Amino acid sequence: MRPQIVIFGDSITEQSFRSGGWGAALADNYSRKADIVLRGFGGYNTRWALFILHRLFPLGSATPPVAATVFFGANDAALSGRTSERQHVPIEEYKEDPRRIVRHLKECSPAMLVMLITPPPIDEEGRRAYARSLYGDKAMELPERTNEVTGVYAKQCVELAKELGLPSINLWSKMQETEGWQKKFLSNGLHLTTEGNAAVHRKVARVFNDAGLSAREMPSEVPHHSEIDGKDPQKAFQLQCS
Repeated sequence: MRPQIVIFGDSITEQSFRSGGWGAALADNYSRKADIVLRGFGGYNTRWALFILHRLFPLGSATPPVAATVFFGANDAALSGRTSERQHVPIEEYKEDPRRIVRHLKECSPAMLVMLITPPPIDEEGRRAYARSLYGDKAMELPERTNEVTGVYAKQCVELAKELGLPSINLWSKMQETEGWQKKFLSNGLHLTTEGNAAVHRKVARVFNDAGLSAREMPSEVPHHSEIDGKDPQKAFQLQCS
């Protein structure tokens, strides 16, 4: 069977298989090499992710994933008392939820590469404009997320990765290094534009490459067509299986 790489997260992961998405780009990278398995759940926070963890990553599987990305935090960082408070997870709890996710993944397979990805920054004016487009005059003037608070969650994600010896991608910090990041990388103040998806793809692919999971270096499960002799096709398949 092909190796599996699971991308696990919220809507930013769920939408990643759309045209121009970072998950779709990964699937293209690993074509004929590994299966990119999408497990993205729009609106989910780390608290809710724990309820489905055992279903998605069953213990005792004979073929656990070789790698997984864990990409939550954008909903955890929603502010209490605002329109998205149902998704809010206090920072004290957020410090432990990803740890429990990682612990379970490592129980599934100690050799699994687990990568933590922080939430992206928040364009607060972009979120207000998006709310007005949906609710008009009924939209709250105060944003349901702020960039400052999201940064606190991003910092905790990076610190946890360091503590556990895991690779991480600090999107919150890296994206803000680019001038005009608000519109360049974010479509509605939160979700990714095509360029935002491309930036995530580049960073994720680089981590996989550095960890020895380069798509270019992974073997194909079947011979390339150029290796197949039209008069004796069986030979190419015997060579690969021998």
